[in-house]
Amino acid sequence: MKQLAILGSTGSIGYSTLSLVRQNPHLFAVKCLVAQNNWQLLVKQAIEFQPEVIVIENEEHFACLTQATPEHIKVLAGKQAMLDVLKNKYHLVILAIVGIAGLLPTITAIKAGNDLALANKESLVCAGNLIMSLAKTHNTKILPLDSEHNALWQIFQNNEKDIASIVLTASGGPFLNFTGDIKQITKKQATQHPNWQMGEKISVDSATMVNKGLEVIEAYYLFPQVQASQIEVLIHPQSIVHAMVHYIDGASIAMLSKPDMQISISYALNFPHRVLQPQQKLTLSQLSNLQFLAVDEKKYPAFKLCQQALQQQESALIALNASNEVAVASFLQEKLAFWQIPLVIEKTLNAIKTSNYSSLEEILAINQQSVALATKIITTL
Repeated sequence: MKQLAILGSTGSIGYSTLSLVRQNPHLFAVKCLVAQNNWQLLVKQAIEFQPEVIVIENEEHFACLTQATPEHIKVLAGKQAMLDVLKNKYHLVILAIVGIAGLLPTITAIKAGNDLALANKESLVCAGNLIMSLAKTHNTKILPLDSEHNALWQIFQNNEKDIASIVLTASGGPFLNFTGDIKQITKKQATQHPNWQMGEKISVDSATMVNKGLEVIEAYYLFPQVQASQIEVLIHPQSIVHAMVHYIDGASIAMLSKPDMQISISYALNFPHRVLQPQQKLTLSQLSNLQFLAVDEKKYPAFKLCQQALQQQESALIALNASNEVAVASFLQEKLAFWQIPLVIEKTLNAIKTSNYSSLEEILAINQQSVALATKIITTL
């Protein structure tokens, strides 16, 4: 049985992961569950899956969590406790924490020699060179959970040479065919993704196409056999084709599936094997019209900013992610308009001094500086 630690167990990725564990109890043993705030759901998960330890990051919930959890399950609280449990050995750590908050857990898990199923693209965006170097040093595998990167990983199992280009697909989000006033877009509209059930932050990122821009950067680090100039993006509203690889001889190989994260998660959990999921069978005869469109950079200006950041120094990538996190948080708090999110990113990128990093401390310092810049910029809008 594979022993699992799941960080972000109460979010959409964690929920889907535990659903797969529930379907295959003979294959997996949940040893550790970590959540940020939802202690009530964490208790239910602990009672069902019987881990050795659970951690709530927000220490305010520790007393309630302890009182409601069976005594034989260890209960911890705080960010340091989260890092401490990752120093234990697991067969696989599923990391589904959103944002830069996932950086330290990612590094800690790798240094402990744990293979990592990664759904936290922001860590690779901000510290891709450092993370990939650490993974090589500690002989750990990074298994991508994002559907596009998981699809590329599956394709590359057969051939990762002689590549002409790769294609990541994007749904276009809720505003692909939007004809209204962009200045009137609401939080409710921006968080209603047409194909995927996701948290608020990633839903907004999908609406701005920042999410796809971050995924381009993630692919750049995950697949060193591919150059930045070889990474393409197409709008594919149906979200059936998740990625494609074009080879130099004119052949192209694509990975197709329903838009359900359980398929990507299942492949990572069971690699190098596959487990039967009859409900996920794709019936091609029912797919009468698959569309593929170029990205309209006027409609999605933030996507172009992501591409520009990839061409600059590493500090630009940190500033890109930090400014987006600050801007999206402000939008979700209804303190910033949707159309102003790219403006905050652009102004932050223009203000940050470009440089490379040589340590985790430098990454965190640049991130802090970028957060401060973005926050100040928002106050002027």
